[in-house]
Amino acid sequence: MPEVTLSGELVCHTAVEAETVARYLPLHLELTRAEEGCLSFEVTRTSDPLVWRVEERFRDAEAFTGHQERVAASEWGRATAGIERRYTMTGMETGS
Repeated sequence: MPEVTLSGELVCHTAVEAETVARYLPLHLELTRAEEGCLSFEVTRTSDPLVWRVEERFRDAEAFTGHQERVAASEWGRATAGIERRYTMTGMETGS
């Protein structure tokens, strides 16, 4: 199975959304990097204080799916559910 990569941006539209990301991001990074199958996971604030750059690499689709399921049930997932994501993904069975 091929690696799954995700690249893009987390785009906040308000300072409150940006504060939410900043508050919940450290634990999200720690937990994701500890997941089996996570090869790399970086979320870094850009020069725009409302935008974060996201770069993810997972061993395979199974590892990525497990990550998505964990995140959906996490504090991070609940707190940031309404924040815009602009991602491109490769390695999933969608033909990308």
